[in-house]
Amino acid sequence: MLENNPIPVQPRVPGTWRSMLVLVGFILIGMSVGNIIAIFILIQYLSVNGESPSLDIINTLIQNPDSVPNGWYALMLLQGIAHVFTYLVPPLLFWYYIERKTIRSFEMQPVSQPLVWGSILLLVLAFMPFNSLIVEWNSTMSLPGFLSGVEEWMKDKEDQLAKLTEYLTAFETFDQFVIAMVVIGIIPAIGEEVLFRGILQRKLAEEWANIHVAIWVAAAIFSAIHVQFYGFFPRMLLGALFGYLYYWTGSLKVAIFGHFINNGFMVLMIYLYHQKMVDTNIEDSTSVPLGAALVSLVISLGLLYSIRQWREKRTVHQ
Repeated sequence: MLENNPIPVQPRVPGTWRSMLVLVGFILIGMSVGNIIAIFILIQYLSVNGESPSLDIINTLIQNPDSVPNGWYALMLLQGIAHVFTYLVPPLLFWYYIERKTIRSFEMQPVSQPLVWGSILLLVLAFMPFNSLIVEWNSTMSLPGFLSGVEEWMKDKEDQLAKLTEYLTAFETFDQFVIAMVVIGIIPAIGEEVLFRGILQRKLAEEWANIHVAIWVAAAIFSAIHVQFYGFFPRMLLGALFGYLYYWTGSLKVAIFGHFINNGFMVLMIYLYHQKMVDTNIEDSTSVPLGAALVSLVISLGLLYSIRQWREKRTVHQ
């Protein structure tokens, strides 16, 4: 998928909304294919003395992973396959065969300056305390009384996903750390940025001719797709952060890098905490002091401003 033809070509499906429907179709097909592949691999992986587990192994694995031999590894395998066949393979096929574009076209501008990459690293880390305050606020959200049924369903879903996340992050050995870094850190960073920033954000910006609306709508969809309602706003803020990084630098690699730093840092801190090398449990929901959150916000805004200024200077010199 290299960029060999500089002459622009028209998409096979004209119109933003029609092409988005095709993208959804690609994703649904990818999810189905991924489930089939996952079932086949898990049956082989979990076979004991030649006896294969039942076909409902995926439901069992999600609902009660402790009941499955090597459940942690099996669940990580399932997560990795599901992510690749939902967020990465279908969008790339859509981009190549429907949009008739290549991987290189995700990179509108090359970014080679080490200072920019260092700024992205500092920005993502600096933003965490402020976003933790938003996490705390979002987790205490309550809906009006007439939506109590919806709120109860949201809380049940949140509890289910929280237990799954807690199980996945209960790793202590180095090999589990490496697997978690790949499945939680690397794969989502690439797949989700390709889909939500590389494709969705760009398509919406082309349709509405307003990059800011496109960034925030793509960020809202990015957050909603995770189906974690009590983490919706902090995840949306992260999505918008990655969206502006993509817009200001012109490089999807920068957004992927920022996403990886966010996920990978959490995986690293969890591992170090389990190894008793640090005292801070990053999963602890202890309240972030308001002062620390405000300092985090000021530093983040300053770094964002410097990145935006770098973009403007580069534009002037082109």
